[in-house]
Amino acid sequence: MSERTSHSQPMREPTLLLLAALADQPRHGYALLGEVTRISDGRVRLRAGTLYGALDRLLAQGLVRVEREEVVDGRARRVYALTEQGHADLDAEVRRMEAVALEARRRIQRAGRPLGVTG
Repeated sequence: MSERTSHSQPMREPTLLLLAALADQPRHGYALLGEVTRISDGRVRLRAGTLYGALDRLLAQGLVRVEREEVVDGRARRVYALTEQGHADLDAEVRRMEAVALEARRRIQRAGRPLGVTG
């Protein structure tokens, strides 16, 4: 079962970032930590315990799968990939966020406020 459905709460940011990090290719845990940091422009830095707890939850929800297990420098390493449901949930969340951003932009413009100006 997914963390959310189209009628429930928005996806939590760590989930969104992990799914986005896996959207273009499978990755192992350490690579996922780096991708989440890059995608969030350094704003989100997951700890290993948080990452693997989230991956376990996403595995149980059927959003990610273990693509393969390999041994690197004598250590086992799992490579994770999105499932079809993971791709579908990520796409739905992106569309939801785009719709909210579009509506916010419309309202800002209707109020006569310039976009992209802070302060």
